[in-house]
Amino acid sequence: MVSTSVPAPTRGAQWVSSGLGQHFISPKKPRDKKKTQKHVKLPGVQAKHRQLQACMHQLMGPEPKQAEVHAAVETVSDTSQADAFADIPDPDFEISSEPPFDVLVEESQIKRCILPDKATDSLYSSWQTLIPFLVEPHLKYSARTLATALEITPNIISACATLSCPQKRISIACLFFNRFMSIDVLSCRCSTLPQVLLHHGLFPTAPSQPRMAVSVELLSFYWALFERSCDAINALASALKTHYSRRGFGEIIQDPFHRGLGYTVQWYDILQVRIDHQVEEALQNSHDWVAALRSQTEDHVSTSIPLSTLRRGRCAPILIQRCPACFGGTMFGKPTAEGGDIHTATDGNFHHRHWRAAGDCPRFYDPTYFLPKEYIDDVGHRIEAQRKRPAKSPVPLVPDEAIDQCKTAYEAADGKKQKVAMDSFDDTGIMALICRHDIPLFFANIDSPGEQQKYSVALLEHLFLLIPPYATVVALYNVGCVLAQSLSKYDILPGSIVSCLRLATMAMHAYGHEWACQLMHNPWMCIGLGLSDGEGTERLWSRFVRLISVERSSSHHLWLIDRQAAAIGSEMQSDLGDWIRRRLKRGVHDQGTAAQELNLLIDAPACLKKELDTVLTLQADLDISDIALQSTRLMLEKGAASQDTLEALEKGHERLMGKVEVLYASLNIHDQFPELEGVNLDFVRLLLMACDLMNIHKWAIASFFEWDKLDHAVGGAQQALDTKLHQQTRKAIVKRQPALLTALRKFNTYCERLEALYDPSWGIPLPSPLPTKLAELHSDPHLMEDVWIMPSTGSFSPVVC
Repeated sequence: MVSTSVPAPTRGAQWVSSGLGQHFISPKKPRDKKKTQKHVKLPGVQAKHRQLQACMHQLMGPEPKQAEVHAAVETVSDTSQADAFADIPDPDFEISSEPPFDVLVEESQIKRCILPDKATDSLYSSWQTLIPFLVEPHLKYSARTLATALEITPNIISACATLSCPQKRISIACLFFNRFMSIDVLSCRCSTLPQVLLHHGLFPTAPSQPRMAVSVELLSFYWALFERSCDAINALASALKTHYSRRGFGEIIQDPFHRGLGYTVQWYDILQVRIDHQVEEALQNSHDWVAALRSQTEDHVSTSIPLSTLRRGRCAPILIQRCPACFGGTMFGKPTAEGGDIHTATDGNFHHRHWRAAGDCPRFYDPTYFLPKEYIDDVGHRIEAQRKRPAKSPVPLVPDEAIDQCKTAYEAADGKKQKVAMDSFDDTGIMALICRHDIPLFFANIDSPGEQQKYSVALLEHLFLLIPPYATVVALYNVGCVLAQSLSKYDILPGSIVSCLRLATMAMHAYGHEWACQLMHNPWMCIGLGLSDGEGTERLWSRFVRLISVERSSSHHLWLIDRQAAAIGSEMQSDLGDWIRRRLKRGVHDQGTAAQELNLLIDAPACLKKELDTVLTLQADLDISDIALQSTRLMLEKGAASQDTLEALEKGHERLMGKVEVLYASLNIHDQFPELEGVNLDFVRLLLMACDLMNIHKWAIASFFEWDKLDHAVGGAQQALDTKLHQQTRKAIVKRQPALLTALRKFNTYCERLEALYDPSWGIPLPSPLPTKLAELHSDPHLMEDVWIMPSTGSFSPVVC
C-alpha cells in the first residue's frame, strides 16, 4: 500500500497557475507552553511535606510523645488519601512533564555549598587524629631506606612486633612507580593498618578502612615535581592510568585514582610538616641550651670591644631559619641614613585569586608564612580610626604636591580602586615581604578590592615584633613615598617602629615618581642601600606563576601557596652562598669596574683640557723666551749685550723646553687618545672647550619647554595662569636668556677658530655654528648634535645627544 502525503503548505510547494492562483496560508506554529500552560498545585504535596517533616523531627529530636505519634499516624493516613486522589487524571487541566520556567529560575539561583559538610569535617578530624601515630613508622622507614635501592614489597606484609597478636587480613590495591598490585595487609593491636602500610613504604588513601595505598617514593617524587611545575593532582592520576595501561596491567576504570591520590598527597605533606616541626623544635632547644651556656661564660670574660652605637641582640628563630645572612647577626642599631641593618621589599600580586564558588575545606594546616586574617583586619581598623583624627603637620621631606602626583600615577596607592570582581572571588591576591636576598619572609592574603595600606603595614609591624627593638629596617615598596607620608601624618605605627624604619621605592618603579620624590626615595640615590633594588618580589612572582591556575579552583589554596613558599625559601637558602658570590662578582666587581671606566671616560676630556692648558701656558712662556733669546743675539751682534746674558737666556730656554717635553710626555695623550696623534694642541684644546659648552642644548630645550608651557596656558590648552604669575614667569625666562645667548656666541667663536685651524687629514668632524635667535634655534637640526673629539672613520653621520 502506497501512502500519499499532502505537500506542506509552504510557499515553495504551491502550484503554479494562471490568474490569482491558490491562496497561500502561513503554517500554524505550535503554542508556547510557557505562555499558555497553567500552574497548578498537585494534590497531596503539602501532606507529603508534613509527613517528611514529622519523620525528620522524630529522628533528630528526643523520644516523641504519644500525642505526636497519633498526629503522625493521622498525617500518614491523610497522605495516603491524597496520593490516591493524585492518581486520578483531571481532564480540565494539562500538567506539563517539564518544570515551570519560574521553578528553573529559582533552582539556578541556588548557590553552591562553599562550606565543608559534616562528613568532610569528620574525615579531616580522623586524618588529624591519625597523623601523630604515623610519625615514628615513617622515620624508621626513611632511616632504613636512605641512600639504598627501593625495596620490593612482598604480597603479604605485616609489622607485628610480638607475632602473637590476633591479626586481621585485608586486601589493598597499591600504586608504585612501575606497577599497581593487590597486597594482603595483616594488622593487629600493636600495629594498625596505616602503620603497617607506612612501615613498608605505603601511605593509605583513607584514615580508616582504606582500599588503596600509594608508594611513599612516588609521593615524594610528585612533590618534588610539583615544586617545579605545579601540575595538578589530576595530571598525576591520568599519567599513572596511562602508564599502567601501557605496561600491560589491564584496563583500568575511568579516573580511578583522582580522589584517593588527592587525599594521599595532602596528608602525606602534613605528615612531613609535622616531622619538620619536631626536628626544628629539637634543634631550637639545643641552640637555646648552648646560647645560655655561652652567655654564662661570657659574663666572666672581660671583652675589649670599643663602644659604638651598635648594640647586641638576636632576631627570632623563624627569621634566622629563613635567611641567616640577614637575621643571623648579633649587632644591631645602624642608622637608617647609613643603610640600616635589614633591607626588605614588599609588593602585592592580584593574579593569585580564589573562586568564591570553589569553597574552603576544613582547617587542617596552620600556615607558617601567612599572617592571620584577624591580625590584618585589626591593623585595618586601627588605620581607619587614625585617619578620622586630625592629621599632624610634620616638616615633609618631599612636598605634598609631589606625593599627590605619585599617588595618582600608581594604582597601588589607591586602596579603593577595584582590581578584581569581588562577587566572583573571595581572595583577590597576596602580598609578600622578602629580604634583600629575595627569600620570602611573610605573606598577607588580600581579601579587599584594592591594595590597601593595612597589608604592608601589617607585614612590617609583624617583622618588627621578631627583631630587636633597636634594629633598623629599610623597606622598599613601589609607593613607599605615599606610605611614608601616611606614617608621618597619622599614628599608624608606634613611634619606636617609625624611628627605626625608612621607606624607599623600588628601582624599576622609581622612575615613574616625581623628581622630588626620587631624590629622597630612589634606592640608587639613597646612601647605604648598595645593590638592594626591591625587585626581588617580581622574581618571586615569576616563580609562583605556575601555581595560579591550580590555586584558583582549589579549596585549600593557602596551603598550596604556603608550601610552595617554603620550598622556594629552602632552595634559595641552600643557594645563598652562590647568590652572594654572584652578586659580589657581577654586582660589586663588574659594575664597580664599569663605573670607574665610565668616570674616566667622562672626566678624561676635562682632565685633558686642564693639562693642555698648562702645556699651552708653558708653550707661551717658551715662545716669549725664544723671542727674548733672538733679541739678545741681535743685541750681542751690535755689541749692546754681554755673552753671559746670552748664555743665561739659552739655559733658561732649554729648561723651559725640557719642562714642556716632560709635561707633554706625562699627559700620555697618544696612549689615552691614540686617535689624536699628530693633531694640533690648540685645535684639541678648542675642541674640548666647545665640547664643554655643548650643555647649551639642555639650557635651550629647558627654555623652549618653559615658553611652550606659558603659551599653552595662555591659549587655554591647560589651566590658565594668573596675570601676576604669568608676568613673573616671563621675567624669569627673560632673565636666563642672556646667559644662553652668551654661550651661543662663545660656541660660535670656537667654531670659527676651529675652522681656521682645521686640517682635513685629521678626519675630525667640525661642529656647526648655531643661530643666536631662539626662534631659529628651536628648529635648527644642529642643536642636538654632539661635538666629536675623535676622528671619524667612514661616512660621517651626526651623533645626537
